[in-house]
Amino acid sequence: MKHFLKPALAAGIAIAALTAPALVAPAAAQAVQGVGVVNLPAVAVNSAAYKAAQTQRPVTYKAQIDQANARRTQIEQQLQPMAQKLQTDSQAAGANQAALQQQAQQIQQIQEAGNRELQQILQPVAYSQAYVEEQIDEKLQVALKNVAAAKKITLILTPDNIVYADNAYNINQPVLDELNKLLPTAQLVPPEGWVPREVREQQAQQAAQQQAAQPQQQAAPAAAGR
Repeated sequence: MKHFLKPALAAGIAIAALTAPALVAPAAAQAVQGVGVVNLPAVAVNSAAYKAAQTQRPVTYKAQIDQANARRTQIEQQLQPMAQKLQTDSQAAGANQAALQQQAQQIQQIQEAGNRELQQILQPVAYSQAYVEEQIDEKLQVALKNVAAAKKITLILTPDNIVYADNAYNINQPVLDELNKLLPTAQLVPPEGWVPREVREQQAQQAAQQQAAQPQQQAAPAAAGR
């Protein structure tokens, strides 16, 4: 199954509403029957469910966002004098390169640890983003099929796959209208224990690898006992 949206799992995910790509209104009729062009990411971020979630998320997760911002400021304040000292020491005549390298490594370690900490603090926010996107992704596929059936479209292309297409082939608005009908709003807070699709796929892959390794591990002692 093709996924049209990628969950935002990085610590620095955008908290404010994203600037959505503009949707171009389609012409009144298709130039050639059975062909359509749709920009699925643009449809998704222009949907009512996505826009509502982007507005509600900073309110629902204000505590986590404020905590992350405060901690980010603390880390920056900790790193600033260290970075200034490193710069000053590096400009001194006969600078000790080993000492400079040690300072740089210490700064890098603090930065990496800080990023991991911020990502952990903001994980509920990132999971909310991913949860909403998965709901939209699921209904977007249904909306696309419904529009294709209603308009008797048998070939749908994306802007990435074509060099030029007349606006008469554009079905962004019909797909958006259908998506808004299927999913007026999305659930903002994931159920307890929920993880994004990418994490679920990784867990399934690891479980499959472990199951595949078990027969080999069981066969090894049996062969040794013969």
